[in-house]
Amino acid sequence: MIIIFWLMAKVVPALGASLSDQVHQTPAEMFLKPGEAAVINCLHSIDGYDRILWYKHSSRSQMQFLGYMNVKNMYNPEAGLGVKLGGNAEKDQNCTLTLEVLHPNSSGVYFCAARYHKIQCDTGNEAYFGKGTKLTVLEDGMKVTKPKVKILRPSPDECRDQKKEEGKRRKTLVCVASGFYPDHVSVFWQRNNQNITDGVATDANATKNETSGLYSITSRLRMDAKTWFNPDNEFSCYVAFFNGTGYTNYTDSIYTNESDTGMTRERYLKITQNAKLSYSALILKSCLYAALVCFLVWKLQSSPKKQKQ
Repeated sequence: MIIIFWLMAKVVPALGASLSDQVHQTPAEMFLKPGEAAVINCLHSIDGYDRILWYKHSSRSQMQFLGYMNVKNMYNPEAGLGVKLGGNAEKDQNCTLTLEVLHPNSSGVYFCAARYHKIQCDTGNEAYFGKGTKLTVLEDGMKVTKPKVKILRPSPDECRDQKKEEGKRRKTLVCVASGFYPDHVSVFWQRNNQNITDGVATDANATKNETSGLYSITSRLRMDAKTWFNPDNEFSCYVAFFNGTGYTNYTDSIYTNESDTGMTRERYLKITQNAKLSYSALILKSCLYAALVCFLVWKLQSSPKKQKQ
């Protein structure tokens, strides 16, 4: 049963955001082989809520409803999906979703949602979702492969950002993580061992190489040029890779090894002065050329008159 569940829209309010923090899913990530079974746990601590709903989201589909259970431990899995529900839906009790036999189409992100069992449209009854469990079913012949991480230096031709305040000069570092499988990674940056988020833009999803089956992902860090040219700054890109049991960080670091040859005030004044002189010389040449043309035209017009005389 494929649906766009209307309760999804009711997670947005500030109250919903806080209550969603009380819905916990474990594990956050997992990958298994075809034919194996997967068990996902859900526990909530919201007073009065006594129903758990389960959903699956894959990159090629909308939210798919998998089933629900309520306070009376009545299990209602959707037919034909190969899922089994268990546990208890009440506060501080564990509820489980079991995928009995995994196949390639089982890959996706699974969500549980807690809500009150009676639907009262006039008063709400929002559903509050957990953060999800990412499940990957490993492809045949593919092995778990750690990422290779490399930071690319800024381009020397990077220009001023005219959209930024005062058109400050900017420099961009690019972190490339490549050759990993599966795509269970997250990327973060540090400067001098301190996490930074300003100016960071990371690909929403890893890109798969259809020939090798391996993944890659890029992240960009944009900063003021003076920050980059400061020799005391060390920039590090970390890629946290889930290996099936835990997370391992793979990293690359970089310092500047170049001096700032950007546009100083002195150089700017010199260039503008030279430009003014060049412009003045060009205008003078144009005036002389125009005078020469006028003289030649006058000369040609006066010659026939002299011949007639």
